Amino acid sequence: MDFVVSNIVWIVLALASGLGLLLPLLRGRNANQVSPAQAVMLINRQRAVMIDVRDAAEVEKSKIANALAIPLGELADKAKELTKYKSRPVIVLCANGSRAVTGVETLTKAGFEQVFSLEGGLKAWKDAGQPVISGSKS
Repeated sequence: MDFVVSNIVWIVLALASGLGLLLPLLRGRNANQVSPAQAVMLINRQRAVMIDVRDAAEVEKSKIANALAIPLGELADKAKELTKYKSRPVIVLCANGSRAVTGVETLTKAGFEQVFSLEGGLKAWKDAGQPVISGSKS
């Protein structure tokens, strides 16, 4: 009887673990998205590079320190200049996360293997209490 109970516990544990892995997909979360907290961990542990694909006027208002500012329309052309970062995780961000998905696709097509979009974009970054540099315009 103890054997049966032990197996049931393991089966329930395996199902719960599998559900935890599937939850982001069930909620519609893109597998290539990272939360602000996950982005910070990638930056600190693996020297991830952040690429801000917003236009220059948006970046001038506020930005994340050390993020490379490359407007989305220029990203494909500048991908060759970014090859030195191919071995590191790259996190693409925009205002709310929608343009970053296109940036991830662009860099993936250019041969980058570890490319992520910042879920919720700069707004989520700010909401999470992460630091930003504010420009003179508001």
